[in-house]
Amino acid sequence: MLKKVDVNAINPNVFEAIGKQWMLVTAGDKEKCNTMTASWGGLGIMWGNPAATAYIRPQRYTKQFIDEQGYFTLSFLPEQYRKALSYCGSHSGKDVDKWQETGLTPAFTEDGVPYVAQAELVLVVKKQFCQTMAPASFIDEEAKKKWYPNEDYHDLYIGQIVEAYRAE
Repeated sequence: MLKKVDVNAINPNVFEAIGKQWMLVTAGDKEKCNTMTASWGGLGIMWGNPAATAYIRPQRYTKQFIDEQGYFTLSFLPEQYRKALSYCGSHSGKDVDKWQETGLTPAFTEDGVPYVAQAELVLVVKKQFCQTMAPASFIDEEAKKKWYPNEDYHDLYIGQIVEAYRAE
């Protein structure tokens, strides 16, 4: 069971939560939604509000749901779900039903924004900005070569964290 908490009261170690624990980025609606694993992103302050960044490659199926909706969620799950996180990061929702295959359960906020029910922390993010990483903007050419050999540059999403939920 998740309980709504003050957004300003959350205090995760973002390097641990995003980089090592990973997160599920979920978007869509009650009719259809998808989730994907992400280990890149950030939490901070932007435009005077708590904010999150997410980086989504153009070929990711979840991207269309993010683009169609005004909100997405970031769900952080306990370590016991590592196998499900790995699955959601290596299989496309175009080809499989990730919910059925992993045993994860979609749940919805009062406003119908999907998240993962098994999460210990959920952040509801209102999209505010999206921009594709431009090849000419890279200062570190080695990073560009290493992470984008196919030139499939991420879209950077910035959004205001408008709600947070913690497991009780």
